[in-house]
Amino acid sequence: MNSLELRYTVDSEDFTLAGDAASRIKKKLKRMELSPDIVRRASISLYEGEINMFIHASGGEIIVTVSSDEIKMELVDRGPGIEDVKLAMREGYSMAPDNVRSLGFGAGMGLPNMKKYTDELEIESEVGVGTTVTMKIYIR
Repeated sequence: MNSLELRYTVDSEDFTLAGDAASRIKKKLKRMELSPDIVRRASISLYEGEINMFIHASGGEIIVTVSSDEIKMELVDRGPGIEDVKLAMREGYSMAPDNVRSLGFGAGMGLPNMKKYTDELEIESEVGVGTTVTMKIYIR
């Protein structure tokens, strides 16, 4: 399989588009005839990351690279950054504002789910600069 790169800009101006990039990527992964489990894991991880970009970072960019042995997903934003990554990884911990919670988001499961459904998760964040989340799912 040749390597394939998919890029999406996440624009947080319209919350009704939250999850759109994850949905588009899911469709492309299905067309590549990857196993349903791999597609499901990638879709959940990307959706959680994309929602976090909407809630916390005013959008960003998603870059997905698919090769014969892995799916690498990078989510890059220029948001406020994460002050305490270890704390943010705790299930139920959320910094989502009340208006976002009233829409049913911000339950504090985004980062834990991203870790749960990927084989590797790396978070690089600098307060006031932004965050880069890199996730990998191995294709076996």
